[in-house]
Amino acid sequence: MIRKIILRALLGFPLGVAIGYLITILISFIWANGYYAPCVPELTAFMGNEINAVLLQTFLCGLLGAGFGVSSFIWEIEKWSIVKQTGIYFTIVSLIMLPVAYVARWMAHSFFGFLRYFGIFVLIFVIIWIIQFLIGKYNVKRMNESLSIKKIKMKHLDE
Repeated sequence: MIRKIILRALLGFPLGVAIGYLITILISFIWANGYYAPCVPELTAFMGNEINAVLLQTFLCGLLGAGFGVSSFIWEIEKWSIVKQTGIYFTIVSLIMLPVAYVARWMAHSFFGFLRYFGIFVLIFVIIWIIQFLIGKYNVKRMNESLSIKKIKMKHLDE
């Protein structure tokens, strides 16, 4: 199990970096008027220059990817209810995401900046959770239908 956790962290790190990079491209495309904006200006100012800001943000995105990858193990604990899995997973990823977002200057450093960022985070979490739940429900329905068909075929073979 420890090996699986380490593997998920090692795979999650570059995935987090890649997702972070894709997000900077999307944000640049929408708001940067034809320029590439690799990070928020506040982070560049804090770090002293753009390359230091990009290096820090890249590392933080990697940490997010590793954290989310390792946290995904919670969904494999079958003896826990979906409510318990969701609550614990949400708590863990919030404890990873919010400090990273604060350090990376993705949220305003104020109480209302935190609340706004947290609200957006919750909204995205809920949307993804609902989509995943519906996909899982659809897959269970398909498996049950497949089992029913196999049962009928087996019944006809026995006759």
